[in-house]
Amino acid sequence: MTTTKRSKGEARGAAAAPLTESNLGRYARQLPLFGETGQEKLKRATVTIAGAGGLGSVSAAYLAVAGVGRLQIIDDDRVERSNLNRQILHWDRDLGKAKAVSFLEKLTQLNPTVEVVVSTQRISAENVAELVGDSNAVVDALDNFQTRLILNRFAVGERIPFFHGGVYGFEGQVTTVLPGQSACLRCIFPEEHPVQAPPVLGATCAVIGGIQATEVVKYLTGVGTLLANRLLLWDGVDGRVDEFAIARNPACPDCGQL
Repeated sequence: MTTTKRSKGEARGAAAAPLTESNLGRYARQLPLFGETGQEKLKRATVTIAGAGGLGSVSAAYLAVAGVGRLQIIDDDRVERSNLNRQILHWDRDLGKAKAVSFLEKLTQLNPTVEVVVSTQRISAENVAELVGDSNAVVDALDNFQTRLILNRFAVGERIPFFHGGVYGFEGQVTTVLPGQSACLRCIFPEEHPVQAPPVLGATCAVIGGIQATEVVKYLTGVGTLLANRLLLWDGVDGRVDEFAIARNPACPDCGQL
């Protein structure tokens, strides 16, 4: 199920209706962080979440309740029982259902003021522009590097910030890509890293997906320091957070020309 998308110019520059009294009440606990101006920026934004799994469940849920105006969800998979330990927007009643459709149902219940658009297409080099091109930000909630690198290449080429997250067992990683300013995903991982059905603790997705959502909100509202040129590593076994400096590769085939 794919709905018609706005043009890039309309989505990125669209004016949002003023915040209502209901909006102000819904967001009362976060308005002191970035004010009504920041909340209006969230309301005007279009954020694409690639992947309706564990990371996508957490990032989508928190971006919806934060008041991002338009969420685009892309996933071509269907809900399986083995998803239920970590993909918290999918429930037993959703088994066999398209994951993107399951997200649509839950997100509109979490915040009816948010527009949710879904696609059950698989992201490819041929359709990525159609699926993602009108976004203000792209969240990488995928589970394979081939598609991640397609998304990375398109995002940096279109100057769309790209928020990467990955999980394995008790461990996770996060970075924010600001095209032309910071290292992109291919700078960090020049080769694909095929991993089939890795073990994952659901709470690891909560940690990493929550950081991704926080980074998106910070970017859209202009608050705080982003994880650009930094790779944050979470080790849940030892309860430790480490951080590594990363740098752009001038010869990177995806961003070296920017």
